Amino acid sequence: MSLTCRGVRGATTVEENTKDAILLHTRQMLALMIRRNEIESTDIASVIFTVTRDLDAEFPALAARQLGWLEVPLLCGYEISVPGSLPNCIRVLVHWNTSKSQEDIHHVYIHEAERLRPDLSKLPPVDWSELESWINDNLT
Repeated sequence: MSLTCRGVRGATTVEENTKDAILLHTRQMLALMIRRNEIESTDIASVIFTVTRDLDAEFPALAARQLGWLEVPLLCGYEISVPGSLPNCIRVLVHWNTSKSQEDIHHVYIHEAERLRPDLSKLPPVDWSELESWINDNLT
């Protein structure tokens, strides 16, 4: 089985610039990425998070640490400010060593971030309370 480093993208939005909102929505986005792609933290090469300039209450990378990604190299930065771009947005690019093909990768765009990539936002309905229970049972 040959491994290739693939990119897995995700994005979410928050309603307010608070630590709790940033961590909650980032954890949800990462948990969906983990579940849909069967990602193991030991297979992650690195992760880059960006936020829009209106989000500065917390580093989204802390949510990955809360999920147990303690050995994974993480980096946070600002997204380029383009007039008319989506506000209150957290984006992620996970560099993942996998045997899956690019066509088999499931990217996750949730909440208002679905507007960024409607072609990749075809998730089955998400039960957010069930997802939080799964996060608590499996990742923390």
